[in-house]
Amino acid sequence: MSNSSSITEFLLLAFADTRELQLLHFWLFLGIYLAALLGNGLIITAIACDHHLHTPVYFFLLNLSLLDLGSISTTIPKTMANSLWDNRHISYLGCVEQIFFFYFFATAEYFLLTIMSYDRYVAICKPLHYGTLLGSRACVHMAAAAWGTGFLWAVLHTANTFSLPLCKGNAVDQFFCEIPQILKLSCSHSYLREVGFIMVTACLGFGCFVFIVVSYVQIFRVVLRIPSEQGRHKAFSTCLPHLAVVSLFISTAMFAYLKPPSISSPSLDLVVSFLYSVVPPAVNPLIYSMRNQEIKHALTKLITRCYSEAINCSSSL
Repeated sequence: MSNSSSITEFLLLAFADTRELQLLHFWLFLGIYLAALLGNGLIITAIACDHHLHTPVYFFLLNLSLLDLGSISTTIPKTMANSLWDNRHISYLGCVEQIFFFYFFATAEYFLLTIMSYDRYVAICKPLHYGTLLGSRACVHMAAAAWGTGFLWAVLHTANTFSLPLCKGNAVDQFFCEIPQILKLSCSHSYLREVGFIMVTACLGFGCFVFIVVSYVQIFRVVLRIPSEQGRHKAFSTCLPHLAVVSLFISTAMFAYLKPPSISSPSLDLVVSFLYSVVPPAVNPLIYSMRNQEIKHALTKLITRCYSEAINCSSSL
């Protein structure tokens, strides 16, 4: 039997065994990754360059796009490399880094989504206090708290997970390293300590979930009392994208971690992990840009300006 000190690499779960399907998965992941980079990059650039978008809601959206870029960049590049080179290996240090950064970005994103629900609650239910409760300093502090909590939680989980002795091989039943799959390789009852950490995380996550639900119950009560149909539409247009992102993130993650063991299988776990680790960062920019006229306007101005500058440069040459 081996232990964690003798393990120098892990074997990840492959999406396919045949070379043709491996290449297909490579091109599929490449397309998704480029779409995520483009979508989140455009949102970050538009918000940073347009001073009309220097408001709390777009400040938090910029942070969300940064977290999405970090999250999808943690898992997808290694998966693409393995599919391209017909390889399943990831180094011990690479696995540690993957777990740390994935939980860092995922935890920070969840807390940021909770903060964004508070932003929408204040904007719609307490508009007269919006400038006071969500000033620039308060927004920076809240965003820093989300990033800091994600970092602290990732350090605790990663350090605790890899302090356990591993003696059940090095095959990880997932296309990227994640804590539940590493715990399956542990031969020590000390893994219950990490299970305890996960339960505490679940309780905190449930608390955030309750806060989001209560916030949106209050928001919908206020919105439905707005006499103007145009006013209701404007209020819903600012809330529905955030609600869609929260629902996608929470539903896929909850199903992945809370589904009964009786329905668990390697293929199902692979699909579910794809849904909660890859899909949200890729579709979040699309969700926000579809119903947000200010984002559309900023992106149009950005693209027009870049096109004009390119034309001017080419004509000067």
